[in-house]
Amino acid sequence: MSPSRGALVAGAALTAAAAVTITFVVWPDVSDTGRQGGTAVASTPSHTSPSPTRSYPLSTAPRTIPAVREHIAARGPGWKPGPDSSVVIGGGSGALADEAQLLAEELKIRYRGAVPARAGDVELALGTSGKGAPESYTLKTHDGRVTITGPDQAGVFYGTRTLKQSLRADGTMPEGEVRDRPDRPQRGLNLDIARKYYSVGWIEDRLREMADLKLNQLGLHFSDDQAFRIESDTHPEIVSPEHLTKAEVRQILALAGRLHIDVVPEIDSPGHLGAVLRAHPELQLSNTAGVRSTGSIDISRPDSAKLIDQLIGEFAELFGGRYWHLGGDEYRALTVQDPAVSYPQLQRAAQLKYGSAAGIKDLATGWLNDRAAVVRPHGLQPKAWNDGFFRDGIVRADKDIEVEYWTGKEYGARPPEEYLNEGRRVVNLNDEFLYYVLGQPNQFVYPTGKRIYEQWTPLVLRGTRPVPARYSGQILGGRFAVWGDLPRAQTPAQVAAGIRMPLRATAQKLWDPRKPALTWNQFQALAGTIDKTG
Repeated sequence: MSPSRGALVAGAALTAAAAVTITFVVWPDVSDTGRQGGTAVASTPSHTSPSPTRSYPLSTAPRTIPAVREHIAARGPGWKPGPDSSVVIGGGSGALADEAQLLAEELKIRYRGAVPARAGDVELALGTSGKGAPESYTLKTHDGRVTITGPDQAGVFYGTRTLKQSLRADGTMPEGEVRDRPDRPQRGLNLDIARKYYSVGWIEDRLREMADLKLNQLGLHFSDDQAFRIESDTHPEIVSPEHLTKAEVRQILALAGRLHIDVVPEIDSPGHLGAVLRAHPELQLSNTAGVRSTGSIDISRPDSAKLIDQLIGEFAELFGGRYWHLGGDEYRALTVQDPAVSYPQLQRAAQLKYGSAAGIKDLATGWLNDRAAVVRPHGLQPKAWNDGFFRDGIVRADKDIEVEYWTGKEYGARPPEEYLNEGRRVVNLNDEFLYYVLGQPNQFVYPTGKRIYEQWTPLVLRGTRPVPARYSGQILGGRFAVWGDLPRAQTPAQVAAGIRMPLRATAQKLWDPRKPALTWNQFQALAGTIDKTG
């Protein structure tokens, strides 16, 4: 998870060839195991190129970040908003009213509702549910109008992002047809608000930025040793003075929902609970010498589980959504040379619960499974950091808990292939590329977009070496992570500026599995053009 956690060992244009190629793709209707859709398979063209005209050359693909996966070129003027342009929604697509109104506002044209499209309009429409990959869309520019369709609201929304970015980049949406979809289902930003406070406005700005990049997941790490940053009704004594109110969290969640972004809350346990334990010192883990662990809770005590489960229940109700992050990393009792000798109370509890051959890692795994059992009835998918999964124990972590792989530097860290060989699903937060750690402690340096763009892929889970391609279907995606180890090292504005290009590079690599067509300098220039006019 965060690298300072005590256990570390130490555009301007596409290529000419791409611009004039017409590609036809067979699109799968259903997802492959563990990810959305399969690799696009080229098929034999079913018809010839459009006839040349004297007026218009063959169109080129729209310039966007991330790049579109396929553009079928055509001859025509393309589309740009005019004085009579408006946004409408197709029949039976009333659910797209929010997306349509947002686009109309952004393009400074009218929204006319569920009425027939006219020349100059943009029409949004839902296709048949399940027909097409999740989050996919088709954008057609023809006869002076644009039509965006998709099997779900998110896909249509992403089509509007393509239209918006193309207009920003070049002032027009090229004639032809875009067929697009993401390579990975989970694409996002992870934000540590426990050690550095960020305002509601700052977080909302990041959500809007993420949405334009077709990112769909915001992780919120709001509890750690330094602070507990969200108002609590069940345990107000643990809340830090500078925090988000529940009303503010609901405001963030409402915007995230409109932008098709899942918010993933995290209360890390059984480690990183210092802010909670300051109010409950009786539950703090102590070794045989009486030395207390700042952030570790004593998982041999029933009251420990009761406290954490009350918090999980409260905040699961507040956040709702699809996911819950259990944490699970860097439990102090498992970072010492002989855990059973240093923490005999944990060893006794493990043997009492799981038998004489059990050890403390079994007790910790049982804790993880028990917390997962608390979130599932809320309809939440559990996640945990990779160093919370242990090998060779009597108790095994539940198979449905997603592995958030962040490091291979931890004591006893397991290589990613071990989790993949077990059939587990993994999300990539590789600390070599995707960790923006304030103050750059422990030999970390601020990651660059260039390095992500040129060297990282979702298969690169640990260090710089990719895992074999046969595991690709188990890798659900990734998130770029901001950690507040030295919170005063940068202001929120500096953080926003520092993560700008790395976030764009991450979005590109999670959306399109191909080698980028643009050089880094071209990509950077395109980002500048889009952002300056936004």
